[in-house]
Amino acid sequence: QVQLVESGGGLVQAGGSLRLSCAASGTILSIETMGWFRQLPGKQRELVAVITSGTGTNYADSVKGRFTISRDNAKNTVHLQMGSLKTEDTAVYYCHADTVVGQRYNYLELWGQGTQVTVSS
Repeated sequence: QVQLVESGGGLVQAGGSLRLSCAASGTILSIETMGWFRQLPGKQRELVAVITSGTGTNYADSVKGRFTISRDNAKNTVHLQMGSLKTEDTAVYYCHADTVVGQRYNYLELWGQGTQVTVSS
């Protein structure tokens, strides 16, 4: 079974740091873009940061300079180092990956189960 498993969420004070990790498992032929999204209560899921297989990155304006996304292609993992956290960063964070699987090289979009990040004032 192909899946993404996240870890690293939790409670932190404003100004602090957290590191989220996500590992893809299963029979995956390749992973193109990996990224992190977040969802606040009652709002749509929004992009936080993405990274291509060639390590090109893109960030939401709200997190530029504070968050850093990285990946390990050999381990099929992606990380999000979050610093200078603000209360408005509080959300459920979801890992995302665009993968190629199976004998027919099918595209499969994967989402993690979500991990809660709470930043207190």
